[in-house]
Amino acid sequence: MSRALPKYNKRRVTFIGGAAAVALSGTVIAGFALAGEGSKSDGTSVRTLAGPGTISCPDVRSKLPAVPASAKAEVDRNLALLNTQIQEANKRLVDTVGQGGPNFVQNAILGPLKDKRVSTVNRIATAIGRTAAKPQGLDSLAACTLGGAGTNAGGGAAGKPQAGGNAGNAGNQGNAGNAGNAGNAGNGGNAGNGGRAGTISCPDVRSKLPAVPASAKAEVDRNLALLNTQIQEANKRLVDTVGQGGPNFVQNAILGPLKDKRVSTVNRIATAIGRTAAKPQGLDSLAACTLTK
Repeated sequence: MSRALPKYNKRRVTFIGGAAAVALSGTVIAGFALAGEGSKSDGTSVRTLAGPGTISCPDVRSKLPAVPASAKAEVDRNLALLNTQIQEANKRLVDTVGQGGPNFVQNAILGPLKDKRVSTVNRIATAIGRTAAKPQGLDSLAACTLGGAGTNAGGGAAGKPQAGGNAGNAGNQGNAGNAGNAGNAGNGGNAGNGGRAGTISCPDVRSKLPAVPASAKAEVDRNLALLNTQIQEANKRLVDTVGQGGPNFVQNAILGPLKDKRVSTVNRIATAIGRTAAKPQGLDSLAACTLTK
């Protein structure tokens, strides 16, 4: 015959159950603490990596003067392209979380985006300027910013903030170089920018130009000189960034932005010539440059 459990045993069972509940609750609480806050005993904070943020750009449409009917289709097409460029940059921001060094977002995303926008707003200004006063200063709307970025303060063990870190570059938490590529400091020995810097070579534009009208000569010469300056700056950057970034660093952060700058420059050359003579076509095909080791 079974007997009732003594009262002191009931109390003991109740106490053990309560302790188990407390222990379980403590585990859950600790889990939440680890997810949101780290140990403060050594001044570091192991934090969860937040989202990469969002790229925001100045609105161009609202800054335009009245658009002539003859330019409306071209202007609308380029305004749509500006939106596409922002969408592509935001997608790339998400796709490359964890890549690159502390300046990866600026060098590989924001910089190239600015160059693309410069080319696009210049085309808008040129389209309007064919039949009305050409708007000035649209280039000032080209630069974009990264807002609402996730947790990242440069490089350091376990996400430890460093002075001068990049708080707007989610995807570079606690790692200077190429996150997720253990054993590969920067980009040594691959198709990116490791080992020797190499040299950037670009197609010659001057030799492909038709006869330049006297009225356009100064502007054409100024932009031809700018093309040379752009190559020199790109080669200097190639040397200064040896060992940085992932396998596509040179393409994304140097060759890509250089191409965008050259597109803008050769378009200005073509426009200058086209004011008083036949506008040369196809100069854009000379914009892309290559890296030779």
